[in-house]
Amino acid sequence: MAAKEIKTYSLTEMKDQYIGQLGSADRDEYEYELRMDVLGKMIKSARQERKLTQEELGKLVGVQKAQISKLESSANSASIDTVLKVFKALKAEINFNVRIEDKLVKLA
Repeated sequence: MAAKEIKTYSLTEMKDQYIGQLGSADRDEYEYELRMDVLGKMIKSARQERKLTQEELGKLVGVQKAQISKLESSANSASIDTVLKVFKALKAEINFNVRIEDKLVKLA
């Protein structure tokens, strides 16, 4: 009896098949939520590195502990202004890149 070859799939192929093709509404929403989840984890990691509680960070930023908790668990509801304030309070640098038609836009 011959061994059957197992077909393997890349992560991109799996996302294309089960979430949607790149550029589709479902795929865009998935990619956005994934980035926001990563951002929340980065905030939590930076806060812990600075040995701050959520309440202490909230006081530095001017928000309640609950908002810091929401940011760390899912940054979806955060404004860019709040995210920038959080990283400034953490004395952490954050960089944003804007790309238009494969060209990186430099901010003045």
